[in-house]
Amino acid sequence: MLIKDPKTSAAKENQITDESVYHRRRDIIKSMGFVGASSLLSSTSAQASFFGNDDKPFKTQALDYAPDAKQVSTKLTPEEKIITHNNFYEFGTGKSDPVENAQQFKVNPWRLSVEGLAENPFSLDYDDLFKQFPLEERIYRLRCVEAWSMVVPWIGFSLAALIKKAKPLSSAKYVAFETLYDPKQMPGQKNRFAGGGIDYPYVEGLRIDEAVHPLTLLSVGLYGKTLPPQNGAPIRLVVPWKYGFKSIKSITRIRLTDKRPPTSWNRLAPNEYGFYANVNPSVDHPRWSQASERRISGASLFSRNRIDTQMFNGYEEVAPLYDGMNLRKNF
Repeated sequence: MLIKDPKTSAAKENQITDESVYHRRRDIIKSMGFVGASSLLSSTSAQASFFGNDDKPFKTQALDYAPDAKQVSTKLTPEEKIITHNNFYEFGTGKSDPVENAQQFKVNPWRLSVEGLAENPFSLDYDDLFKQFPLEERIYRLRCVEAWSMVVPWIGFSLAALIKKAKPLSSAKYVAFETLYDPKQMPGQKNRFAGGGIDYPYVEGLRIDEAVHPLTLLSVGLYGKTLPPQNGAPIRLVVPWKYGFKSIKSITRIRLTDKRPPTSWNRLAPNEYGFYANVNPSVDHPRWSQASERRISGASLFSRNRIDTQMFNGYEEVAPLYDGMNLRKNF
C-alpha cells in the first residue's frame, strides 16, 4: 500500500529520527524480539524490541512530511515525553495521572470484537492483535485539541485491513469504537467527577471512508515496543489529521453501522467538540486559538516551542474526503 506523500518520497527514516535511536533500531531489528507493556518505563536501550518475525519485517514509512519545513519540526518527540504526557481520563485528568495510575492495568487476556453490519463479524484476542495483520512503523504527527503536539513513531496495522476482513455490508456508513469499561482498573470511570465528566465507556466514530483511508492506523506499539497502558494498550486508533481525542484508546469493540455514532466529547460539549474534529487552524476552540501549537520536543514542556498549525495537521491527501463540506459547520 502506497502511503507516502510525494513531497517526501525520497525521505529516509534517519533523516527524521535522532541518529542514536536510528542506529539502535537497526540493531534491534536483527533480534526481532517481544516486550510486554509493563517494561516500557525501564531502560529503552536494554528493553526495546520489535514485534514480528523474519518472515514479516516491519515496513518503515517516512510519513512526517511538512508543507513548510521551516514551520513544522520533523524531530521525533522523545519516548519519555510520549509516555509521561498523556490525556487518558480513565486514569485521571492530569497529564501525569495516566502514567502514575495505569501501570497495573491488565492487557492480557483481551478481546476486541468487530461486529455490526458485516458479513464476517469476528473477534481478536491479545495475540491476534500482533499476528493477524502485517505490522508497520509509521511516523505521524499528533495534534491535541489543547494546542500541543508531538511526533510519534507508532507501530500498528491499517484499520482498512481489519474492516476488509469483516466484509462490511453496503449499508454500513460509519464505524463506531468503544473503550474498555472496567472501573476497578480505571479509576476515572468510577465517577464522572474523577473522569472529567465523561459518560463512560468512552466512544468514538468515523465515517467509513475515513476509517478505510490508508493513513488510518490501529496502533499496538510505539518506539519499537508494545503500547504502554497510559498510551492506550493494547490497541488504539490513530487518525493523524484529526485532533487527538478522536484516537480512542484501549479499544474492545468496533461496530459497523448505518447511523452516525455518538462520540464522548461531542456528547459532553457539542459546541466545543464536533464529530469530525479535523485539525483546522482557521476554526478556533471556543476558549483558545487553534492557529498555532506547542510542539513537545526535547525541551521543557513549558518551553515556547511554537509552530503554525497546518490544515488537516499537514496531511493534505485527506482533503478530498471533505469536498463540498462546510468545515466550519462540520467541525
